[in-house]
Formats: sequence, C-alpha cells, structure tokens
Amino acid sequence: MQINADLHLHSKYSMACSKNMELSTISIEAKKKGIDLVATGDCIHPKWLEEIKQAATNNETIFINETHFIPTTEIEDKNRVHHLLILPSISKAEELAEAMSKYGNLAVDGRPTVRLDGCEIAQIAKEVGALIGPCHAFTPWTALYAHHDSLGSCYGDMTDYISFLELGLSADSDYADRISELHRLTFLTNSDAHSPWSNKLAREFTRFEVPSIDFEGLEKAILRKEGYKATLNVGFFPGEGKYNESACIKCYTHYTHEECIRQNWRCSECRGLIKKGVHDRVNELADLELPEHPDHRPDYLHLAPLAEIIMMALGHASITTKGVTSAWTTLIEKFGNEVAVLLDTNSEQLNIVDQRIVDAIMAFRNGEVIIHPGGGGEYGHIELPGSKNEGKEPQNQNKTKAQSSLFDF
Repeated sequence: MQINADLHLHSKYSMACSKNMELSTISIEAKKKGIDLVATGDCIHPKWLEEIKQAATNNETIFINETHFIPTTEIEDKNRVHHLLILPSISKAEELAEAMSKYGNLAVDGRPTVRLDGCEIAQIAKEVGALIGPCHAFTPWTALYAHHDSLGSCYGDMTDYISFLELGLSADSDYADRISELHRLTFLTNSDAHSPWSNKLAREFTRFEVPSIDFEGLEKAILRKEGYKATLNVGFFPGEGKYNESACIKCYTHYTHEECIRQNWRCSECRGLIKKGVHDRVNELADLELPEHPDHRPDYLHLAPLAEIIMMALGHASITTKGVTSAWTTLIEKFGNEVAVLLDTNSEQLNIVDQRIVDAIMAFRNGEVIIHPGGGGEYGHIELPGSKNEGKEPQNQNKTKAQSSLFDF
C-alpha cells in the first residue's frame, strides 16, 4: 500500500513550538493534509512520553482520529549535529530515554542535547532497535555537513548502520545525489514542523510503498526490503530554504562563493557574518559534477502548501483572508485533503475554484514557478509565471528585516 508520511516534527515541549502541538490536534490536521503516518516527535521528553503512553492503543500502536503515529525523537549531539531516531514501540522509547538521560537533561527541551557524538548515539539507537539518520543534513548550523565532511567522520564505526538522510528545506535529491556516499541511503523529506497547521505540518513529506502502517512496514521501506521503498519525495524547491545561498545573516545580501572567500566571509554592506549556503556547501562536498540517482531513488516533486499557492494565485497578502480560506475549504471538502488536491487531481477536476488557482497548482506541478533564493536566515520566495515581478531581482535582498513568510515558525 502507498502511504504518505511526515517523520519529523516537534511537540509543545520543544523550544519555539506552538502550544497546539498536541497529539489530538496533530492527528486532525494530518488527516486534512492527507498524511497517513506522523511522527510523535520528542518521544523521550518525560512529559510528552507520558502523553503518548496515555493516547496509545498498546505498546506498538498509536492511532488517533484515523491517523497513525510512530515514536520519534531528534537529538543534538555534543558537536551540535542533529539526529533523527525512529523507534519500534513505546517501550523502546522508554529504553532510549533511560539511556540518554545519563548524558543530558531530557526535561529541558523536547529536542535534547546529550554529551555523546554521532557514533555513540547511533550505537545506542542500534541497541534499542531504532532507525537513525542525520536531520536536515545540509543546513549550516546544526547538521551533519555543517560540522563533518563525510558520514564516516560523524558516525565512525556505526556508519553502515545509518539508513536514511533527511534532506531539509534547502536541499533536494539533485543536490544530495552529487555526493556518491549518499547513494545507498533512503532520502526523507519531512516538515520539522513547530506548529500543526497545514502550511507547516507535512510541508515536506515522503510517500512510501509499505506492507503495513507500523514500524515494521516503515523499516522495510526505508531499508528497501522485499521490494518496499520510498516512492516519492515531496518538498520545497531548494531555493525556498532560508540557507540556500550564501548570504549575510544581518542584512541578507547574497554573495557568490568567490566573493565570500575574497571578503573573508564578511558582508561588504554591513560587516555582518556571511553564512555559507547549502548550494555552495554541496559544491564543496560533491564528487560528481551532476547528480547520479541510484535506481531506488524516487522522483522529487517540488510543491508548496495549498493555502500559500491559493494566496499567490489570488494576489492576497495572507492565507487567512476570506478568499483564500474559502477556496481552500472548497477544495478540501471536495477532494478530502491537500495531497489529493496537489498531487492526485487533474486540472478539469479542479475547476470548482478560480482558474488562477488551477493554473498556479499546475505551474507548481510542472516546475514553472520563479524562485528567488533564500539565504542568511531569510526564506526564499516564489512568483508564479506571468507575475508582474517576473524576471526581477529579489526585492528584499538588501533589506535588514527578513520578509514575512508562511514558513516562519
């Protein structure tokens, strides 16, 4: 069976997260989105783990409002690299919590920091039967390739146990498959959502072919056993990510890699720090001039949340305007969820709403939108074909305040 999964998000117990990140709310919003399997996130935080246990049907089943959950946690190691762990059961989450509590205070944050390196965390993950891989692997602050030049540098003797890599918002399969050491891994596209609403939850997700909606089925798909596997990655255009290009973290002026080196990574406009972007970091790491996708690699479909597409199509300033919410509701009531609207309907079926919305959805599917890349902590932005700004330079590149974005937490 085909399922859609978002395997990385956070609870209300993580820093900078919405108080609405509760299991019941997440489950309802996941159904609207069209997501069958959702991460619990933060499953070794003591209070959140207790809430998970209370909501669970049994040790291995967490099924709420027709949404399946799987225990997961993100852990920061002593080198500030983030790791995603996917666990078989609640009891295994308890075992992991007990092991990790020796190396950090799990109650401080839903995403704990522990006094272990990547190899040591992976060893514990293996002992409890968890799947493990790097989170948002290319982002320049708290990621694998921010602090290491290879999987082996991070995971040491446990490198062969790493089974997946989370691409993150500033990268896609074309970026990552220029690095041949990653070809054996399954790529995950996840939201890392800090709030449950449809423009955050499953803003990136992975479609899998699985035998069952549980850990065993997911494990077979991630490890590509018995013909099961990931069949589609869905996520941002890399340029939408806030660290796609190298740019100043204060005024967001963008620079080429050569300019960064020449200026010693200092902004010529304000003397702020220039943060190396994912695009430049991939060029440093790549041993392939062009991406070479292994046979098991699925297509990557670049999309945006439905409400944002509607907002752009209608020329509105917010997803909360009456026109946007009315069109969104019409489409969800007709087709059941966002994924069905964005992926599985044809243009004729969509003609129940303004033609501009239909054209915008098709433009995303066909890769015809215009991307103004993000950088330095400022998200990129998108224009639709035929926009009055088409072909112009990004308008906010030299401003000191980041543009307001639907993707801000």
